[in-house]
Amino acid sequence: MPVQRFAPMTKNFATFDCDAHVTEPPLIWERAHEFLTRDELDALKATIWWDAESRLLIVNGRAGVGLGSPRKGGIPGTMRVITNAGPGVKHDIQRALNVRNLDPKTALSQEQVAYLDHAGSYEPKPRLKDMDVQGIDQVMIIPTEIDIYPWLENALGAKAFCRAYNEWAYDYTLADPDRLFFAALIPMQHPDYAVAEVRRVAALGCRVALVRPMDAFGNYPLQPKYEPVWDALEETGMVYGVHPFPAFGSLKPSGYSEQYSGAELIRKTVATAGLPHTFLTNVQNFQSEAALWVTMVLMSGFFDRHPKINAAVFEASSTWLSFLLDECDKAYRLYKNERQLPPLKRLPSETFALHCMTGFEGDEAPPARLPEFYGDILAWSSDVYHHDGDDAWRAIETMQKYGLPVEDQAKFLGGNARRLYKVQAPAKIIRDRITEIERPDWWPTEDEVRASLRPEAAVFRG
Repeated sequence: MPVQRFAPMTKNFATFDCDAHVTEPPLIWERAHEFLTRDELDALKATIWWDAESRLLIVNGRAGVGLGSPRKGGIPGTMRVITNAGPGVKHDIQRALNVRNLDPKTALSQEQVAYLDHAGSYEPKPRLKDMDVQGIDQVMIIPTEIDIYPWLENALGAKAFCRAYNEWAYDYTLADPDRLFFAALIPMQHPDYAVAEVRRVAALGCRVALVRPMDAFGNYPLQPKYEPVWDALEETGMVYGVHPFPAFGSLKPSGYSEQYSGAELIRKTVATAGLPHTFLTNVQNFQSEAALWVTMVLMSGFFDRHPKINAAVFEASSTWLSFLLDECDKAYRLYKNERQLPPLKRLPSETFALHCMTGFEGDEAPPARLPEFYGDILAWSSDVYHHDGDDAWRAIETMQKYGLPVEDQAKFLGGNARRLYKVQAPAKIIRDRITEIERPDWWPTEDEVRASLRPEAAVFRG
């Protein structure tokens, strides 16, 4: 049996992964009747429902919507990009397997695809084992189908789904409450429903209220009607969690053009330019939504109105932030006398440092090079099990490469997140990297991986 090997590494601090994903399983819908009223269950069925027989997610009456999160096991000949980045499934391994899939003769079988469909994405106990290998001591789990939820048309159905998901996520964390935490979905379709869910999940010990920073049906999350939601966050102490996403726009009603996500405009531009690979837009999609939200909250005085709120910007990387904050400061100084909103109590960059943190992934070099800027505002994200995810050891490698002191590594990789979420480190931490993983006979060899990394390997000539 092949063995995948890794270089030995150690750490002496607890990591906290502030943004790792679960993949919404059928169990959410199977158990929904336990938590919902009859009217809520009927609204859930009419709004967003997993049909077990067809294995399709039906949203707003449309079948087959989304990324297929509940479809466990995957499809032969494909890489399930939302569940395959488990322990040791590095980007070069994924590349080799994707190259295999170009040829029907070597494409992955159902058994092989199922092996890569990591159970920890759906279930807590396998995840805890994976975390031990990945050097992840604690984690905040976040759902995958983030492009769907703002577009649920029926507000009661949205409320019902958020309740059903949050109940499942809470139950997931009970497998080890010192290591597993969940970010709650909030039904922003109706402020009253959102306030009620914030208070309900806060009573369960939830630390984060998750909001997509984009318009849906004319509902940008910073509109005045949402003031009661922000009041509820202040009252409960929950963190305002901002998670952007590529905007596919598949659920927008026909003819709707009131507002757009910046991510959607980028996707449209790429499509009309004829660029062949949609992942070329991946980074810009996330950053555009995050940058718009950061600009809006800082320049509008949001945190002056709600001084008790703290926020976390997930999965948008961190390299854009220093430029944006500089530009916000410059704009405020230049146009202060022309401003029609109340004066800000402090510069935008100072407000961000006081109230916000941004996520970063382990292959980003700038944080390790600029600890004086990022010191107290950075929180590491693995993005596991999504295809671009990686483990804590990868992040430590990057930081060591640029000579970041261990005390700063400890802050970036766990200390800052625990301070934001007000949680303690676990009593027992992972100190040593597991250096060997047994693999099935079909696992890519080093020679195959090297060959797959050549550009011409991605072109199949049948």
